[in-house]
Amino acid sequence: MDLKTVEDSAVTLSQVMLPQDANPAGLVHGGVIMKLIDNAAGVVACRHTRRICVTASIDRLDFHNPVQIGNLVTFNASINHVGKTSMEIGVRVETEDILSDSLTHTASAYLTFVALGDDFKPVEAPGLDLITEVQKRRNREAQRRRDSRLAEKRSEKICQEKIGNL
Repeated sequence: MDLKTVEDSAVTLSQVMLPQDANPAGLVHGGVIMKLIDNAAGVVACRHTRRICVTASIDRLDFHNPVQIGNLVTFNASINHVGKTSMEIGVRVETEDILSDSLTHTASAYLTFVALGDDFKPVEAPGLDLITEVQKRRNREAQRRRDSRLAEKRSEKICQEKIGNL
């Protein structure tokens, strides 16, 4: 299978936040931001594999600053790591107050997607050709997160088996 670069699938999506996106205080619901993060990451996964891809997990989602009605929110998403069938996508969210030209880092997230075949079963994803030092660093960090995630899953399975045997 051919290798693909990070740039082959990276995406930037922007959207103005409207009243239906917000609570009565005029702050955008975190769930609205989460959905748009998932959309941006999903585009990256589909571009990378040219397959249907589904969200397997959101490992980390940190909100740093609030978003208000009227703000332009931009989602920069790119692939960090590829396993056999899964991919980690990183998303950086930035908010622009288009009246004051103020830009803030709103949120960051790491999501894992799985590529699916025509039978909706996982299929192998193309490998990743890492070119820049930043891409290589992000890949190493993603591998550490993957190792940690898998160790946690093993621990959870053991715990569930112990509970089932009581």
